[in-house]
Amino acid sequence: MTIERMENVEVFTSEGKGRGLKAAKEFWAADVIFAERAYSAVVFDSLVNFVCHTCFKRQEKLHRCGQCKFAHYCDRTCQKDAWLNHKNECSAIKRYGKVPNENIRLAARIMWRVEREGTGLTEGCLVSVDELQNHVEHFGEEEQKELRVDVDAFLQYWPPQSQQFSIQYISHIFGVINCNGFTLSDQRGLQAVGVGVFPNLGLVNHDCWPNCTVIFNNGKIELRALGKISEGEELTVSYIDFLNVSEERKRQLKRQYYFDCTCEHCQKGLKDDLFLGVKDDPKPSQDVVKELVQFSKDTLEKIDKARSEGLYHEVVKLCRECLQKQEPVFADTNLYMLRILSIVSEVLSYLQAFEEASYYARKMVDGYMKLYHPNNAQLGMAVMRAGLTNWHAGNIEVGHGMICKAYAILLVTHGPSHPITKDLEAMRVQTEMELRMFRQNEFMYHKMREAALNSQPMQVMAEPSNEPAPALFHKKQ
Repeated sequence: MTIERMENVEVFTSEGKGRGLKAAKEFWAADVIFAERAYSAVVFDSLVNFVCHTCFKRQEKLHRCGQCKFAHYCDRTCQKDAWLNHKNECSAIKRYGKVPNENIRLAARIMWRVEREGTGLTEGCLVSVDELQNHVEHFGEEEQKELRVDVDAFLQYWPPQSQQFSIQYISHIFGVINCNGFTLSDQRGLQAVGVGVFPNLGLVNHDCWPNCTVIFNNGKIELRALGKISEGEELTVSYIDFLNVSEERKRQLKRQYYFDCTCEHCQKGLKDDLFLGVKDDPKPSQDVVKELVQFSKDTLEKIDKARSEGLYHEVVKLCRECLQKQEPVFADTNLYMLRILSIVSEVLSYLQAFEEASYYARKMVDGYMKLYHPNNAQLGMAVMRAGLTNWHAGNIEVGHGMICKAYAILLVTHGPSHPITKDLEAMRVQTEMELRMFRQNEFMYHKMREAALNSQPMQVMAEPSNEPAPALFHKKQ
């Protein structure tokens, strides 16, 4: 069975947006509206040796396909489950003599499925791959050039004995991948590991302040309600991160998804004043603000360069200098300050300078809470990281409070069965126990904590990467 609970939704024509999905019944926060397995999906080129090609879990040891030496699997079960989709790919790779890029691999997998099942609706699908938007007519010159390169490479890879498709149809499939490709994350939801096409999800329209979120969990995506949704209400997700001024979000959506956002937040510029907020007392002059915005942008570029070279102490130095200038001028919700706070708290945690990291993490969370939807998945993940940082710094009360807050958000956005929610539940129980001990006897608590940290190495934060958190939809950069 590919799809679950499709009776919960109806396809309709959404004003100014084309097709959309609406709720066929009432939903409440944390309800799963529907779940869907990928029509086709592939692992990113850079991770083909580290991620299972069937379940997309990161594993230390993977079994390799003995024939093509390309596909990797957790075990025999995953290998057996993959054979229907891998069979054609396996012989095509051997014939071609090399492995094509992820885009071409995904297009080929889609077309082998079309060859097997036809172009009509597959079981549980509300829309066929043929009917999904491709936006090829909106491609700019650069995108047209990339499309021609992909089509040429595809034609060389595609076996002569397979069904032959027209150039127009092949271009359509690449267009569908370009604007409907959904990012698949690893089992803990922390790293983007692949891309897939989910036809039903492709019908869900964008809103910068949506009523649903999408999560990849245990081999399928789940569309989850963020709050109360009435029967007949349109279901929406956000294709991009909300943390930007409306003009910039609109530009990004137009560039990547070829539509003009008309959501309420964009039309009314809601929260733009907070994103660009400055201190009230004393209020800085426009020139001072303009100068500081430019300085912040320049610093962020320098930070990117230093991060990419692994110069983390240089990153911290740049962040401290920038924050020193920002703090007297910018409000705590200012975008530029929040970007710096996010970077510096993450890098200091990695360097195990938890005391300083925890101060910046708290400031960042204070700003985020005033900006994001209360049940936003990115907010939940940021609060979780800040809670961990504060726990590592020995701020047990603040750490526990943040972990509880993050757990409440992730119960809605990820659900109780998601591995990251389970991890968070274990942390919540542990910090609650520690907090009780701390309140009973603070001196003994610190003694025991010190002994515990000396006997077992402290959990080291993952190395900061230049990659942003997994975005909802996969865009070829």
